[in-house]
Amino acid sequence: MDNPRYKRIVLKLSGEALAGTLGSGIDHNILTSIARQIVEVAKTGVQVGIVVGGGNIWRGVAGSAKGMDRATADYMGMLATVINALALQDALEKEEMGTRVMSAIEMKEVAEPYIRRRAIRHLEKGRVVIFAAGTGNPYFSTDTAAALRSAEIEAEAILMAKKVDGVYDSDPVINPNAVKYKRLSYIDVLNQGLGVMDSTATSLCMDNGIPLIVFDLTKEGNILKAVMGENIGTYVGR
Repeated sequence: MDNPRYKRIVLKLSGEALAGTLGSGIDHNILTSIARQIVEVAKTGVQVGIVVGGGNIWRGVAGSAKGMDRATADYMGMLATVINALALQDALEKEEMGTRVMSAIEMKEVAEPYIRRRAIRHLEKGRVVIFAAGTGNPYFSTDTAAALRSAEIEAEAILMAKKVDGVYDSDPVINPNAVKYKRLSYIDVLNQGLGVMDSTATSLCMDNGIPLIVFDLTKEGNILKAVMGENIGTYVGR
């Protein structure tokens, strides 16, 4: 096997990805598949951090749209990410992978508090680190958390796991003639509103030179392919 292109990465998983075809909650078959793929990557020597969303359980923006206080709704969303992080930790440990959940909101009974130097030390020891509770602040998405944690731990890339095989000029589900991009700049993503990440997260990646690889999570083995540098999705960078 060739050497991995990246030595330290952050994998961004949406909550919806964990739900699979169920629409909400956690599909344990998908959870197991993701865990096995992550272990496969970790066994190559790549240091893996994960930021997981909570949209399969609760979306703060949706709650706010229905009249709930925005900060309260966002904190509920952060708690949902912790549930997903614990589920993913359990699945990884069943694959005999050393794992730590680090939460931006202190809840020491179930997760370690996020401390940058400790997170880096876990990665250096070969453990998978799952970053939960977003940034710990309302009004910021888990996309922003992925960009922030990547900058803090000096990750070489963010792998954006999606249900589509890259970034298109329009929704490929609605438009069969949608054109897939092989490569984009951060400015392209911002100017065209392509929805790879929210604008805050994209700007943070641009400022810190962190490339994004957008790829299809539903195809087994794609996480490893992305880490190895295979052209399987859309590359966003400078």
